Amino acid sequence: MSTEARDNFVIAPQKTPSLPIVGSSQRFPINRIFCIGRNYAAHAVEMGHDPSKEPPFFFFKHAGAVSPSGEFPYPSETTDVHYEAELVVALHKGGANIAPEAALDHIWGYGVGIDMTRRDLQAVAKEQGRPWEVAKSFDNSAPCSALIPVTAIGHPQRGRISLAVNGEIKQDGNLDQMIWKTPDIIAILSQYFELFPGDMIMTGTPSGVGPVQRGDTMIAEIEGLGALTVAVK
Repeated sequence: MSTEARDNFVIAPQKTPSLPIVGSSQRFPINRIFCIGRNYAAHAVEMGHDPSKEPPFFFFKHAGAVSPSGEFPYPSETTDVHYEAELVVALHKGGANIAPEAALDHIWGYGVGIDMTRRDLQAVAKEQGRPWEVAKSFDNSAPCSALIPVTAIGHPQRGRISLAVNGEIKQDGNLDQMIWKTPDIIAILSQYFELFPGDMIMTGTPSGVGPVQRGDTMIAEIEGLGALTVAVK
């Protein structure tokens, strides 16, 4: 943004959140982060739900929640923070009412992410029928790897997705276990929201979610995309 453009604001605008790109000095600017809930059947069951009876549902994380630093500061107002390893989808093209067969054309690249969740605050929100933002959209709640462009990786449809804590495997699933596949997620989201370049989607997590403590090290890995190592501080 030019100096002249910045001068038109009454306060200085915040820097655009972004992620690094594998093999490039350029960065991917983040607009919004959409998340789909309970998109792996085994995870839905472990959270006490019947996936055969649920339509897809979504929630948000704010763009600044992305943390590419490799560190996760343990958040305030909670004593039960959980990890959820996820495939991250980054869009370079937007639109509304996108057809599933056209959805993959909107994807710029992919990454490995962890949806960090204040599980105790989420439980209270569910019980009281309140929104999930304080449990899901807090600062640093979306650690994410550098992104890999589609031109280099293609479109992952299957492959192991796992998360280890201090070397012990906690989550171990496969991308082909997603109930709603990536094209379906994009198509359904675009019925509710006009999507824009820079939007990202976290596509759900397999079973095995659980808590972390200060001093723990998480390693989330997706076959073909690499690993994301995050230290809990």
